[in-house]
Amino acid sequence: MEININCDLGEKSKHHSNKNDPELLNIVNTASIACGYHAGDENTMREVINISIKNGVSFGAHPSFKDLENFGRKRINLPANEIKKLIKDQFNILQKIADEKSQRVTHIKPHGALNNMACENIELSDVISKTIYEIDKDLIYLVPTGSKMEISANKHGLKVASEIFADRNYLDDGNLVSRKEDNAVIKDPVEAKDHVLFMVQNQALRCLSGKQIPCKIDSICIHGDTSSSLEIAKIIKDNLINNGFELKPLSKMKKFL
Repeated sequence: MEININCDLGEKSKHHSNKNDPELLNIVNTASIACGYHAGDENTMREVINISIKNGVSFGAHPSFKDLENFGRKRINLPANEIKKLIKDQFNILQKIADEKSQRVTHIKPHGALNNMACENIELSDVISKTIYEIDKDLIYLVPTGSKMEISANKHGLKVASEIFADRNYLDDGNLVSRKEDNAVIKDPVEAKDHVLFMVQNQALRCLSGKQIPCKIDSICIHGDTSSSLEIAKIIKDNLINNGFELKPLSKMKKFL
């Protein structure tokens, strides 16, 4: 079975160091790159793209609310036209840098509060789906499995990659435990390894309560700003390979060719 490991990268800011980015790009298959609105800048974007090309890693845009102060994690209510502009502007920023190397941005994955809000709100999800279709209907849309985003993306005929989070715990409704809670983030690499393998083998979310929710899983996300992200990425990759999974960039997976 094909599976993908993706990581949010290029997120250099006062909140987060990007020192592990080069090593993570030796492990993961796909990079979602911060486009300067919640973190990063042209230099970090260029660095991630250059290493991605060298390592055969596909890369995409990781658009956010324009909120450097809060790392894009503060909920902001915006009209549809402003959401559309946010997505298009950040995609274009990244694609312009990719053009320097004659490369193509192959996916879009919203970040932080924008992502969380869209998971819960079908109207917001529809705005994002329509915007991605307008940019390029052949872009892969990387979304949390079982979310309103996944429903909307399928409704609008997009190429949908459904992801789980290696380093986050789930509530019984399929949403992530709030980062305000102590048990939101999984920092122990062995725990993350077991968490991921269970979900991928069973094609189901494993909630904190023990509940299982059947779902589709194409990709596993590792947050680059998790303190143990490098160790988590290494152990998950090795464990998946040892259990017979074939790791591929999103753009090379059979379902998207």
